[in-house]
Amino acid sequence: MVGQPQVAQRCALTTGISSMSAHAGGDNVHTRRIAEFVSGLTYEKIPAGVRERIKLLILDSLGCAIYGANLEWCSILRGTLENLDATRTTSIWGTGAKLSSDHAALVNGTQVQGFELDDVHRKAVLHVGAVTLPALFAVAESHAELSGRNLLTAAVAGYEIGPRVGLCMGQEHIGQGWHSGATVGVFSAAAGAARGLGLDADKTVHALGIGGTQSSGLMAAQYGAMVKRMHAGRAAQSGLYGALLASHGFTGIVDVFEAPYGGFCTTFSRSTDRFNLEELSSGLGERFETMRISLKFYSCVGSNHTTLDAIRDIRKRRPFTLDDIDSIVVHGSQVTVDHVGWPYKPEGLTSAQLNLPFCVATLLLEGDVFVDEFTPDCVDNRARIELSRKVKVVHDPAITALGAGARHKVQVDIHFRDGSVESETREAPRGSEQSFASSDDIVAKFRKLTRSVMSATQQDALVDAALGLDKLPESRTLIERLRAG
Repeated sequence: MVGQPQVAQRCALTTGISSMSAHAGGDNVHTRRIAEFVSGLTYEKIPAGVRERIKLLILDSLGCAIYGANLEWCSILRGTLENLDATRTTSIWGTGAKLSSDHAALVNGTQVQGFELDDVHRKAVLHVGAVTLPALFAVAESHAELSGRNLLTAAVAGYEIGPRVGLCMGQEHIGQGWHSGATVGVFSAAAGAARGLGLDADKTVHALGIGGTQSSGLMAAQYGAMVKRMHAGRAAQSGLYGALLASHGFTGIVDVFEAPYGGFCTTFSRSTDRFNLEELSSGLGERFETMRISLKFYSCVGSNHTTLDAIRDIRKRRPFTLDDIDSIVVHGSQVTVDHVGWPYKPEGLTSAQLNLPFCVATLLLEGDVFVDEFTPDCVDNRARIELSRKVKVVHDPAITALGAGARHKVQVDIHFRDGSVESETREAPRGSEQSFASSDDIVAKFRKLTRSVMSATQQDALVDAALGLDKLPESRTLIERLRAG
């Protein structure tokens, strides 16, 4: 009996070694397909509609980053790295500062995601620009000479891969507590940077494998922590490391997605079956996930937008005052309940921008939910907190059963003191892939976000460079116009 635990330990160790041996250098069909797509993608293979869409998505992310440059958490991060890092090669967007390319990717990614303004692939649960562009622009500025067309092509490569990993992992990934923008985002960053560096398929496999093993990010960061803002930056940085190291012959996990022991999918799902590997390479080069990326016109987490739109719609057809409201009930998916539906407590701006009851109160009291409504003192605003107590977020199993594509669907019921109820159902918000914003709306958002640090002339130059990206002989022209002042 005394020896049984030791025998069990030896058996477990033998089993583990056997599992590792079984997959070492084994089947990597999906990783290989992704790598071949990334390395083989050309401007000519990208449909015209996707080319136009990516330019608008790039402009939106750059506007978000420029606005984010002087936020407290971004300033702390940049200042800390300036004291640690004497290298000055790569631009910090919206400032006159430079850092090393890896630290610039970290800071720029943090700035894009710095105020809950940036794009989102809703079904894949991924902020794509925040992880793809900082790594790619670092390559273009400091490691390779890219034409505008090549930069655009590499951006599409990154925007296509991360969402497919998110689709593979499904909603359970974030439900288990992983911040998918950080965990999944490394693959967008690695793919975009690898294409920017012109890596062949073999080296791109390694770039993905190096990026994947650095994947991390915990959703508990949403409850008031500044570090939530940094998750996208870390993903961008890790993907950049993956591509740069692979370009010099450093090797990574060649079956990073397929490995049954210690692979990305099995480890992060804690299972052998709660993911769908086919999603990784299904439709590559035929169905473009870039066209399913949404933009935000509220400065809060994407899960809140359908509710805010629904309340706007109700108020249009039945004008009401705050005194008229008895309660508001939001029926949503389990992800919505878990992600944004908790009772609000003042724990910082991050928590305020993620909490649905607080954002509803902000809309009703202030008339909008954009950057001007989220000043530091709003966190303790007594009127918003009291009104948020009238908002309840409840699980609707029927919405959850519709799957990831409907995870933001809500039915909003406003109960009035006179006993009447007004209801509105919204499946997707304005700016979504179902109702994508116009070029004019996106440019207007960019101008609003950058007006405090850029003159109208500077704004015009940057808009022209972004929307005319494929006409630029040198992509650094765009990057140079990101400097403020």
